[in-house]
Amino acid sequence: MRFPTRFLWGAGTSSYQIEGAAAGRGESIWDTFCAVDGNVLGGDDGRIACDHYNRYTDDVRLMSELGLGAYRFSVSWPRVMPDGKRLAPEGLDFYSRLVDELLARGIEPLPTLFHWDLPQALEDEGGWRSRDTAERFAEYAVVVHDALGDRIRQWTTINEPFCSAFLGYGSGVHAPGVREPGTALVAAHHHLLAHGRAVTALRAQARPDQVFALALNFAPALADGGSPAHLEAVRKWNAIHNRFFLDPVLGRGYAEDVLADVAHLDALEPAIKDGDLEVIGAKIDWLGVNFYAPTRVTPIDDPAQPSNAPLPGLRGMNVLPARGPLTAFGWEQTPSSLTDLLQWLHSYCDGLPLVVAENGASFEDKVSPDGHVHDTQRTAYFASHIRAVHDAIESGVDVLGYVAWSLLDNFEWSMGYSQRFGLIHVDFDSLRRTVKDSARFYSEVISRNAVPAG
Repeated sequence: MRFPTRFLWGAGTSSYQIEGAAAGRGESIWDTFCAVDGNVLGGDDGRIACDHYNRYTDDVRLMSELGLGAYRFSVSWPRVMPDGKRLAPEGLDFYSRLVDELLARGIEPLPTLFHWDLPQALEDEGGWRSRDTAERFAEYAVVVHDALGDRIRQWTTINEPFCSAFLGYGSGVHAPGVREPGTALVAAHHHLLAHGRAVTALRAQARPDQVFALALNFAPALADGGSPAHLEAVRKWNAIHNRFFLDPVLGRGYAEDVLADVAHLDALEPAIKDGDLEVIGAKIDWLGVNFYAPTRVTPIDDPAQPSNAPLPGLRGMNVLPARGPLTAFGWEQTPSSLTDLLQWLHSYCDGLPLVVAENGASFEDKVSPDGHVHDTQRTAYFASHIRAVHDAIESGVDVLGYVAWSLLDNFEWSMGYSQRFGLIHVDFDSLRRTVKDSARFYSEVISRNAVPAG
């Protein structure tokens, strides 16, 4: 099952999850969140993580040995601007050195400007509740682009604003731990405004060959029945999870059904100011598609009853337990949902090019006595999902690349170090790296630009 010529194969990480070296940056909301008992499994934090900041040359060497064509990483806003506003040149220099190392190894840098680690100083001033944060983000984006734009072609503004806004300000299971559904909608709007302002500012100074993107996480709804009530449950989930961010970015504004679903919170529409939707709809060159699993939904009898879904304002539907086989995170493995998602996006986004910007699975990996990590379940997950991408391409979907999540076992947010997603095993005591069997499988896929048929 061969892939198109120049198909981009990569792996991804994020700054707070791997870098460590906390003394060399400003405080982030995740530092504050992790310091509160009960917020993170095991009471862990990302202050050391994988110590990638000090070990990046060895990590880039491993990327090269695996044959990666691209490395998707995020820039730490509090490392570049400890207070969210003023530049720390030594922080920016780390990313300059990382980019040079990647290019020297023939690996394309794919930076993401924000992957959830907001400077705590900005949170103290309102965080994503405040429109001012969108302005600060655009200024930060310009500073990073000024320093690295001579060497980087492809830029992503924000990764998964769904998680940062809805889980951070709605359900409170992510930093900053706020549990206010209305506030989550305001924060989501300001994330989108930040994206639009950044794209506009960066295009004003970009080279003609530079491209700009946004990465959204999608979880297509699967119903346990076909009644009108079940179809309405599917619509509600897809509206808030899968279309809330997508529609405005495509220049369509917030859909009427989305506005109706959250109208009782009286939060989103008052946050939208004149000109916002035009800014948010700034042209992107490709859409990052993050996919891990579908979500099973069902209607509930009382339409006014709050949903158990981690989404602001939803009523009249619940999320069902996933069906096996499951990952260690409890996520369902249904690769056909990835094919369906890519086909739907191709149609819904009028042929906008897509990049699978995150896809992967956690399993309980251990280094065997022979010194290897025989993660057969992850290998099977990657094989089936890469085939699903191939199926989408064969049906006419314009998919430019695939980025495996993640390069390294890392700090997995509120789950601490309990979940291992990496192609490379990290011993969190010694920080020793061990290449897993799944990484060797992925390396073979890359070298052949093809995946074995299932």
